[in-house]
Amino acid sequence: MSLAALAGGLSGLCAPASANTIGTDSVPANDEAAAPAVAQVRMVLLVPSRSGVFGSAADAVRTGFLTAYSRQKENITLAVVETGDSAAEMQKAYNEASGKYDILVGPLSRSAVTAIAQSGQVQKPTVALAQPDLAVESEAQLPPQMLAAGLSLEDEARQVANWVELEKAPGKIFAISTGVAWQKRAARAFSARGRQLGMQTDSLELNAAGNVLNAAGLAQLGRRIEQEKPALIFAALDASQTLQLRSAIGTEIPIYGTSQLNPFTLNRQNPNDKMPELDGVKLIDIPWLLQAEHPAVQAYPRTVINDNERPNPDLERLYALGIDAYRIAREIAAQRSGFDLDGVTGQLSVNIAAGGSTFFQRKETQAVYQDGVAVPIANQR
Repeated sequence: MSLAALAGGLSGLCAPASANTIGTDSVPANDEAAAPAVAQVRMVLLVPSRSGVFGSAADAVRTGFLTAYSRQKENITLAVVETGDSAAEMQKAYNEASGKYDILVGPLSRSAVTAIAQSGQVQKPTVALAQPDLAVESEAQLPPQMLAAGLSLEDEARQVANWVELEKAPGKIFAISTGVAWQKRAARAFSARGRQLGMQTDSLELNAAGNVLNAAGLAQLGRRIEQEKPALIFAALDASQTLQLRSAIGTEIPIYGTSQLNPFTLNRQNPNDKMPELDGVKLIDIPWLLQAEHPAVQAYPRTVINDNERPNPDLERLYALGIDAYRIAREIAAQRSGFDLDGVTGQLSVNIAAGGSTFFQRKETQAVYQDGVAVPIANQR
């Protein structure tokens, strides 16, 4: 997920009591006595400082990671190292950590992951928490021991394209975004995957002032829809903008989108948090925000917020990312090079064989708006 979409106005998360035993840049003694013959795996989580640009995002990931560690810490000693926000500062911290630890988790920003991926310095198993900005979107460009496990709206857009291919009626598809960077990336990813699948896609960019779509642009889009009658629309927009879009063009044309169409969390406090205007709109999101009865979701506590705060779905997603990042790293620590996890961020397939090919795939949950909220679709495609 683009951290630019999270910048500004993010509230922090309260860490569970079990996480308080781990301080910054420290390695605690394992609470559970291990047999002397069992070697301890040294793991480090590299995250930006709480006081930096990515402070709230880093705190959410850290809390999720420590929550998962507190439940399965056998044979693992953990350090948490806070770094600066810049790619250069993260690179320096990563290089120093590589000499001390067996498994590295981080960085969190796209620029830092890109710098490390291209540095030639990846010598230890590394679970990156964001996607790199590489010239060609291909996991094969990553170093052999590096996984890019971050949440990615581009990956979601490609998954939606795969889904659409199974369901769509014949005809053209409109991929609609504004000029916001994450929306343009999602629309491009959807269109590129759609073309690979033989679909005809047109990318359309609407003008917007803040979060408000331009009325003249919506009217023009409505006329074009009337003339060309597209089979469906991929909305690389957020929920509020998609509501504006639907109000302008009606409910006849199917709309699909990413997790940004879901602004709600499972632990939302306001029972009136509903958007019935989006009923019928389809999207994908992670189990943590859709499936309260999912076994992995039930295994971990929800984030803690103040009574006067509204649950933040993007921070919830990052908390869930922290949980799954630890579970991935723990499997690697157990020397499992290829494995599947039914995670809180989706169904995960991982391969990180030393000297071999590196592979990571996340399949999120398909959902549809019903009675104003996104609910999982019974028969996942």
